[in-house]
Amino acid sequence: MNSLRCFSNLKCFPRSSVRPRQSISSLNLCRQQRHSSSSHRHTAPGHAGTTSGRVKNSHALTAALTASCAAFAVGALYPPDVATLLSPRPAPGPLNPADPAAQAYVEALEDTLQHLPLLTRLRAAPDAGEWYETRPYVNVPEAQRANSLTAGALHGPGKLALPPLLRAKNDESESIAIIHLGRGMCGHDGIVHGGLIATVLDESLGRLSILNMPDKVAVTATLTVDYKAPTRADQFVVIRCRLSELKGRKAFVEGSVEGMDGNILATAKALFIQPKYAKLLNTKLIRRALGEPPVVGAAASGGDPAPVPADPMLDNKS
Repeated sequence: MNSLRCFSNLKCFPRSSVRPRQSISSLNLCRQQRHSSSSHRHTAPGHAGTTSGRVKNSHALTAALTASCAAFAVGALYPPDVATLLSPRPAPGPLNPADPAAQAYVEALEDTLQHLPLLTRLRAAPDAGEWYETRPYVNVPEAQRANSLTAGALHGPGKLALPPLLRAKNDESESIAIIHLGRGMCGHDGIVHGGLIATVLDESLGRLSILNMPDKVAVTATLTVDYKAPTRADQFVVIRCRLSELKGRKAFVEGSVEGMDGNILATAKALFIQPKYAKLLNTKLIRRALGEPPVVGAAASGGDPAPVPADPMLDNKS
């Protein structure tokens, strides 16, 4: 019995010795949990502040990116040039030709023309001797100019203030004209009327065609104009023309209108035909209006400027 009691006591001892260990382990676990919970309570405010700061920074960055994208989109849709097209700067109307200020304006414009970098380069080019220079309309009598669209009705300060300065190849295969389009030549305010662009192309292409015809007379059969960009008013433009093909009484020509920066504003193709009654016409006035080329056999101009003394179109008294 005593041995059995001892055995029983031995069996009970492990049980009693294990249980305290489990209690200690549980106590430690509870302490760890309380410590972890306390740590979370102590660190939660700081973590929340960091998260809040990150959210605010994210919102600020998003707002900045949104504003940048919006500004880029507006700038792409309405760049400064487009903005001035939509809302052009106010400008006074054309000056009265009788006003002394009009003469000063025309003289200043002519001086600007003569010093254009493009014209300087053309006059100094290696092939300058293959070209001659002339000023169409300057020798047209006033009586005839009065009923001319380009030399009369559209001529004047703020409109077509200057006669074109034209350089043409001696063989009449190409021409380059420089003209000034005034502020009074607009369709939409600030933009040259598309009909005027077609008119100056027709005149320039027609001149080249006429001088290639057997009897130096031609009329427009077809003229196709493709507008590439708005042409701003009050600027010099370049009109380049080229003879594509000549078939008897038919001249096929091509041309373009360019800004002084070389940007193409419009292109054109045309067919001019010499009428059957051409031999019955007096072509002397036509040749004078076109700006007659040098006499056949005369020395090439070598790129010298066309003289314009006593130019009736530069003299508002005429």
